[in-house]
Amino acid sequence: MGVKAHGLTEGSLPPDLQEILLSLASKWGDDVGRSSFKVFPMKGAMTNEVYRISWPSKVKDNHRTVLVRVYGEGVEVFFNRDEEVRTFNWLSMHGYGPKLLGQFSEGRVEEFINAKTLSAADLRDPEISALIAAKLREFHKLDVPGPKSVTLWDRMRNWVSKAKSLSSPEHAKEFRLDSIENEINMLEKELSQDNQEIGFCHNDLQYGNIMFDEKRRSIIIIDYEYASYNPVAYDLANHFCEMVANYHTDTPHVLDYDKYPALEERQRFIHHYLTSADHQPSDAEVNRFTEDAQKYTLANHLFWGLWGIISAHVNNIDFDYMEYARQRFHQYWKVVDG
Repeated sequence: MGVKAHGLTEGSLPPDLQEILLSLASKWGDDVGRSSFKVFPMKGAMTNEVYRISWPSKVKDNHRTVLVRVYGEGVEVFFNRDEEVRTFNWLSMHGYGPKLLGQFSEGRVEEFINAKTLSAADLRDPEISALIAAKLREFHKLDVPGPKSVTLWDRMRNWVSKAKSLSSPEHAKEFRLDSIENEINMLEKELSQDNQEIGFCHNDLQYGNIMFDEKRRSIIIIDYEYASYNPVAYDLANHFCEMVANYHTDTPHVLDYDKYPALEERQRFIHHYLTSADHQPSDAEVNRFTEDAQKYTLANHLFWGLWGIISAHVNNIDFDYMEYARQRFHQYWKVVDG
């Protein structure tokens, strides 16, 4: 029985995952057996399947909890898993996100962070939004080992080839796949400015990848599968585009572009983003970053549109990837075609 076919349950934990859990329990002084593990699926993930697994601890009426991530099928087309694990480890060692507790053949075990995963509405909360902006600036300044060159354009070109190879002639025509590489080339030429700031970008700043520690009033950014060096304006654009989504409804693939943040909200976010102990941004600086981020929304629509087409063919998670792609491409062509 494959994990992907039916998901994790108490009775279907892969043996290598069970061994990791038993080893962790023993290390932490908990006397448990293979039947002690309780599995709780977590909603909202669209690349992997994510579970909370708990067992009784040595302290009476208390439980240990870890997070288990089962890698989605076929998602290796989107990123290099070995590089992603190296990034995860480096960030973990430097105090970002959860610790890596173990790896098994189909996924990994992570520290369970006792903080609130944000909701779609939380992104519009002024206090939380300001904290996200400041944390994102800090994230972009990280000196993560590895190549520092922009990955966005070549990654999308690779995805175009993959999307073409998977698509029916009807879908290839509908999504204009034969012209997308030209669009990418034009965007790269238009947007790649000598003075643009390059930083370590998350590239997937949806609300489910941002947690809030209510006690400390602090933000934790998690899930680095797509993280790489890119123009920071692209990451800002990505975050603004994610404000139109709510992945916890009966139609999680439906995007509401009436909820795209207005100019004032985007400027406010970027003002918080640029503000630090030793820097107060000028209006001109805020406006420049806001304009750059707006330009990168087009690249963001193509990026996630291509992701949706490919995911529809390789991922079994219950999400209408193709309709999601359709909406992203619609927004792209709406702007380009005028």
